[in-house]
Amino acid sequence: MVEDITARRKDAHLDLCATGDVEPGGNSTLLEHVHLVHCAMPEMAVEDVDLSTPFLGKQLRHPLLVTGMTGGTERAGAVNRDLALLAERHGLAFGVGSQRAMSEDVSRAASFQVRQVAPTVALLGNIGLYQAVRLGVDGVRRLMEDIGADGIALHLNAGQELTQPEGDRDFRGGYDVVGALVKAFGDRLLVKETGCGIGPDVARRLVALGVRNLDVSGLGGTSWVRVEQLRATGVQAQVGAEFSAWGIPTAAAVATVRAAVGPEVRLVGSGGVRTGLEVAKVLALGADLGGMALPLFRAQQAGGVEAAEQALAVILSGLRQALVLTGSRSCAELRQRPRVVTGVLKDWIAAL
Repeated sequence: MVEDITARRKDAHLDLCATGDVEPGGNSTLLEHVHLVHCAMPEMAVEDVDLSTPFLGKQLRHPLLVTGMTGGTERAGAVNRDLALLAERHGLAFGVGSQRAMSEDVSRAASFQVRQVAPTVALLGNIGLYQAVRLGVDGVRRLMEDIGADGIALHLNAGQELTQPEGDRDFRGGYDVVGALVKAFGDRLLVKETGCGIGPDVARRLVALGVRNLDVSGLGGTSWVRVEQLRATGVQAQVGAEFSAWGIPTAAAVATVRAAVGPEVRLVGSGGVRTGLEVAKVLALGADLGGMALPLFRAQQAGGVEAAEQALAVILSGLRQALVLTGSRSCAELRQRPRVVTGVLKDWIAAL
């Protein structure tokens, strides 16, 4: 059955992300080419740092989104609940993975239900662009409402689909779908990539349609093309290997999209962001929030919610320290501080 295929694929994704080579060594976020400038006399205390930021009508205590990764199976449900609990405790935003499995089989809805552990968290539902075509606006709205989400993430994943054995091959009509969803959901809609990045040209078209939340989800972290390549055989596996380094690096996507869309759009910088210092770098480049999933997921798989809590503590401490050492009391002040951009990242920014 279709739903069984989807569920098996979701568990295979978890296995590969937990232990597999899903971050190709040659891929880079290019965040190593972003250098924040040290302030030797910050004239502030650590307690002066205010990391709060608005998102989806709520006030986050930290500018971090646990990006949507999974759902659809019992194991995936445990991951979602553990990481949503973490988000609730620390005032982060949280996104579930693709709700396609739930749309195909309502019995799988429980794996996306996190409100019992995260009643106040800023929660994003999730559906793929071309699944949204099939479901229509009312179907997408039901997915969001059935899990009590504050918004819906519409994910773009042409690279992944082309390598996935069961994936889509027709990518026409996407902007029409986005336009319809904007009319229905307004600023409750977030459009995101899945590791290949959103560039400034696409961002401009999306914002012209009324999109007010974007997650660039750039190259440099988990490659979903690589994940599908590891599942595929024959021609698809060979071509997937060639394209597992395909995309716009995260640092280049954040910097150029912010320049393209101006200050009013809420921008999430995700894709290979692994540390608090890297969150600070994407904020400095223009993101309103950093986004990550893999470090917290792998910690949760290794040692449950306690291990994920420890991993998050290191990330948040590193972010706070980066603000102190740049003399920044807030994320807005961090964006005003000097930074040095070097190497190939300068070329990407110039070209885009």
